[in-house]
This record gives sequence, C-alpha cells and structure tokens, in this order.
Amino acid sequence: MPSQERYLQKIYGRRQAKGLRPERSRLYETLLPDIAVPDSANSPLDLHALFPQDSIREIWLEIGFGGGEHLAWQAERRPQVGFIGAEPFLDGVGRLLKLVHETQLTNVRILHGDARPLLEALPTGSLGRIFLLHPDPWPKKRHHKRRMASRWFFREAARTMNPGGVLRIASDIPDYIRWTLMNARSALELEWLAESALDWQRRPDDWPQTRYERKALLEGRQPTYLQFRRRGELLANATPQRDL
Repeated sequence: MPSQERYLQKIYGRRQAKGLRPERSRLYETLLPDIAVPDSANSPLDLHALFPQDSIREIWLEIGFGGGEHLAWQAERRPQVGFIGAEPFLDGVGRLLKLVHETQLTNVRILHGDARPLLEALPTGSLGRIFLLHPDPWPKKRHHKRRMASRWFFREAARTMNPGGVLRIASDIPDYIRWTLMNARSALELEWLAESALDWQRRPDDWPQTRYERKALLEGRQPTYLQFRRRGELLANATPQRDL
C-alpha cells in the first residue's frame, strides 16, 4: 500500500482553531480511541474488524464530514449501516464525537486525517455509499490539484463501491460542479442519475441539510446536488459484503 507521503494530500490550511471545548476535548481523549479508524497506510483496511457487529450489513463513507451533523443523522436512522467519517479538522472531529456520545451511536468510526490513504486502503466493492458534501473548492487555478473530486477520486470511488452503490456530491460553487462533472466522465463505471434539472437542484428527502449549506443559502449561493450510481460487475478479487 503506498505511503501517505506520495500524495499531494498533505493537509493544507488550518487543521484546528483555538482548541476544543472541554467536553469535546475529553471525548477526543476518551471516546475517539475506541472508534478511531486505524492507520491504513501500509495494509488494506479490515472492515470486519472495524465493525465486528453482526448487525452491520453495509459500509458508507463520508469524506470531510464538517460538523458531523449529516453523518450522525444518517447513522442514527440506519443502525444496520456502518459509517466511516474522515475529517482533517479538529473542530469537526470534536463536534461529531459530541453527537456520537449524545445519541449513543455504535455504528460510527472516525478518521481524524486525510481521506485519500483511507480510500485506497478500502477493499474493492466494500462501500454502499460515498458522500462528498461541500468540499473545499480551492478556487485558485494553481490549487486545483488539491481538489478532492479528481479523476483519481472517481476511479477509487468506482472501485470501492459495490454495484448499485451511490456517490453523492454537493457544492455551491458552479466552477467546482463543472470540474466534478468533467472528472466524473473518466469513471465509466459510474452513471450520473440526473434525468431533469430538478434532480440536481433539489435534495432527496434522506439528504439532510448541513450548517454549511444553510450558510450558503443565506449568502445567496444555491447548492447543486449530484448523484452517481456504480454500474457493472465487481472485479474477480472483490471483497463481498455481508448479505442484506
């Protein structure tokens, strides 16, 4: 497995603000070690060890979960799904830890760090859904190589999702949406599910609004909602999921 150093995915910008509030700091020290995703830089990730519960039938991944409200909302309503959330910023990890603690979620695992090594470490065909909601748009052209929705990302998303799996992406930046759709074309295994303009203008009912989205709407920026479905068959060496 390639080491983290070979990527351009070092964490750019600030990883934390002034510090966690006392309760979140305590949860970072006491709760996170129990639900943290192990280092996967040198070996494939063992999802059955990560989610040993027999009740977990499927694994979903959220990349850059922000304040964690979307991931926690999904996890609370789908106890049969194991959720992995990756977030480089300390504040976001602290917020999700608080939600996990308050709602007593047992089906959430957290990676405090970059999602790219994690994505490469996931077994083929192991995910039912991937969420990439309002990622950093890196608006300057010289920074576009830092954008998550790259051709590499779509190849890995197609590899890690099982047939019928869904990738959801949202952004309120038109240029980022154009960039996303352009790079999505490189993954022939993925089909864009839009049939009319309403399909990218309206959130599905099971897609809760986040704090960031509310802020964007208040500032006059309209989000776009993209959904892609994994088609075709798994590769011969695919890791099967537990039966539903």
